[in-house]
Amino acid sequence: MPFEGTNQHRPWPGPAVLLVDLDAFFASVEQLDHPAWRGKPVIVGGDPDKRGVVSTASYEARVYGVRSAMPAATAKQLCPHAIWTHGHFDRYKAMSRAIMGILLDESPLLQQVSIDEAFLDVSPNAVNTEHPVAIAQRIQSRVKELGVTCSIGVGTSKTIAKIASDMDKPQGLTVVYPGRERDFLSPLPVRTMSGVGARAEEMLHRHGVSTLGEMASAPERLLKAIWGKNADMMRSRCLGLDMTPVSAESDPVKSVSSEMTASSDLRSFDSIAAAVDTMAAKVARRLRKKELAGRTLALRMRYSDRSTRSVQRKLPRPEDNEFAFIPLLHEMIDELWKPGMAVRLVGVAVTGFEEDEHVQGSLFDSEDFAAEDKGKHPHAEAKPPAIDADHGRKLSRATDIVKDRFGESAVFYGRELQVKDNTTGTAAKNPADY
Repeated sequence: MPFEGTNQHRPWPGPAVLLVDLDAFFASVEQLDHPAWRGKPVIVGGDPDKRGVVSTASYEARVYGVRSAMPAATAKQLCPHAIWTHGHFDRYKAMSRAIMGILLDESPLLQQVSIDEAFLDVSPNAVNTEHPVAIAQRIQSRVKELGVTCSIGVGTSKTIAKIASDMDKPQGLTVVYPGRERDFLSPLPVRTMSGVGARAEEMLHRHGVSTLGEMASAPERLLKAIWGKNADMMRSRCLGLDMTPVSAESDPVKSVSSEMTASSDLRSFDSIAAAVDTMAAKVARRLRKKELAGRTLALRMRYSDRSTRSVQRKLPRPEDNEFAFIPLLHEMIDELWKPGMAVRLVGVAVTGFEEDEHVQGSLFDSEDFAAEDKGKHPHAEAKPPAIDADHGRKLSRATDIVKDRFGESAVFYGRELQVKDNTTGTAAKNPADY
């Protein structure tokens, strides 16, 4: 049930923010496109027998305990009769764009944070005299006409709206009226708040702090020990005082990246290089689409024992071309891998953008590429590229034209075909270009 009723007539002074969250979005689109799947458990994600991970589960599957980010093998045990699909990203992106168009009809102050989630500033003013709750209800009605549903949180800040949106799903509408922020937040568990991870939660619990109300009045030294310079910000959030504006611009990020988990361990240089080259090509294409070029190249590997290592290197100049990345990445492979080692995941990232550009959040945070740069490995030997960087730049742009016109699967390099059959099939929750 909503924290407050949805009475449109109660006055709303001051700022009003909506968080629109599309319910089980990928799975809902699949059920829309496959009528026979409606009312049945549907899982979008990777293969259970290939280290896959659940991307999205329909509410029918969630009844059995299936959740996003759960290993697909576990999900299959919990719900063996579920319908599985790897996903159809072009379809999801098209639906997302249509829904964002609905939101823009209501306000130009839209901040899309993922393919299925967005903030919208609908603060009453001289131009917008309609009540925020009425706007939220109209959005829900129009989204439902497209064949999917959304849950909406309405509050005076992004923090309140985000937490409220999770309170009543699916197709819920939770409203926190001005002046009721602390009443709403105080009884909630500390983990409800963005920025409170498992380690912070454990430390707070050790000091007897289990709710957001208790966190709001916790000693300053405790909050600073956990969050450092962000301690005051976290306290303000718990008090409902965080007034970070809804920004129509995307937040700047530190990296553009891509990663893959192999369904069977990579054990040879050639197999690892094929995977790395494929990820480099994906990153480079995203850079070109965003008109970005970066100076720092990073490579991450996760091994069969689940340990992870990473290295990073500076490029001579900003680049957006995989053929400039690949020779250096091959040297970096030699720093992270030796014959006999089994690799289950590889990731490539580019950072260090010259201009203050904006791109979507990376598939893994740049902090994952901590400076493990200990100098070039004495046995590292660069593998000569099959195509030089200048020729590769022309080739990349030619393939971009084909893909832009006919889709991402219109043309493949040989390395991509080699990797294609050794992926988990996991559907990415937030594709880089939505």
